[in-house]
Amino acid sequence: MTSPAAAHPLFAAALAELGVEVEVRRFPAATRTAAQAAEAVGCELSQIVKSLIFAADGEPVLVLMDGSSRVDTERVRAELGAERVGRADAAVVRETTGYAIGGVPPFGHRTRTRVLADRGLLDHDVVWAAAGDPHTVFPMEPKTLIAHAGGSVVDVREVREAPSS
Repeated sequence: MTSPAAAHPLFAAALAELGVEVEVRRFPAATRTAAQAAEAVGCELSQIVKSLIFAADGEPVLVLMDGSSRVDTERVRAELGAERVGRADAAVVRETTGYAIGGVPPFGHRTRTRVLADRGLLDHDVVWAAAGDPHTVFPMEPKTLIAHAGGSVVDVREVREAPSS
């Protein structure tokens, strides 16, 4: 366990600007995937916040999703009224956020983007998100995290079909 100083400098500056103090945990092994992060933290996979950048008609959009779910791009498209939605490539993610894939925090980005937060994040008292690099995470109450991200709560999780009997 470490202090906010363990966070990426861009994210640490965002925390300071918001006047928010969080406990940033640094791990020796990377936590690039939600499963790796959940194992390192010792929490449920669904308590990990994935910060994913999509391109909606060429414009970057941040989607916050729980670690055990997948984003339904068709639902994102409908939510945004866009014609096309797809995953942004690594260069667009870094250019938009200032961070590499696997370490993107839910707020504190280089540029302001539209943020969609899946309602499933609200199922938990505490969620864990990246603090700017693949070795760091921090805990926060979901409503607070979504508010700091400027997110709209929406339903964009992929719905799995129940097997027919």
